[in-house]
Amino acid sequence: MEAGHSPFMSNIRVLVAKPGLDGHDRGAKVIARALRDAGMEVVYTGLRQTPEMIVHAALQEDVQVIGLSILSGAHMAIVPRVLRLLRENGMDDVAVVVGGIIPDVDAAELKKQGCAGVFQPGAALEEITGFVRSVARAR
Repeated sequence: MEAGHSPFMSNIRVLVAKPGLDGHDRGAKVIARALRDAGMEVVYTGLRQTPEMIVHAALQEDVQVIGLSILSGAHMAIVPRVLRLLRENGMDDVAVVVGGIIPDVDAAELKKQGCAGVFQPGAALEEITGFVRSVARAR
């Protein structure tokens, strides 16, 4: 049994992915560990994932939440594509949460398009884990 996992907790499954060409994954790994330590099952896909790879993995792993870590500035291309692919695959119930260097105006637009939440640098781990838990339970 994984550390932090209790058989009495509801199994919240989260996919954490690093889309695009950004090679910096320390933050994504910190988030993945925090989610796991909060009792969630976490699948980390690794670096340089395409939106198609991410959605395919989310389908295979039966996750409730996808967490995308994007530092490259490509969030306005990647996130809408992931959201569209989820809809096309009948996975409207999977929440997408994004973290990274995302300007406020872009964060607002991503939320309009269906992104459940956007976390910028400095967000507290407790805030992120609490948000992911609430979004997963609402789905």
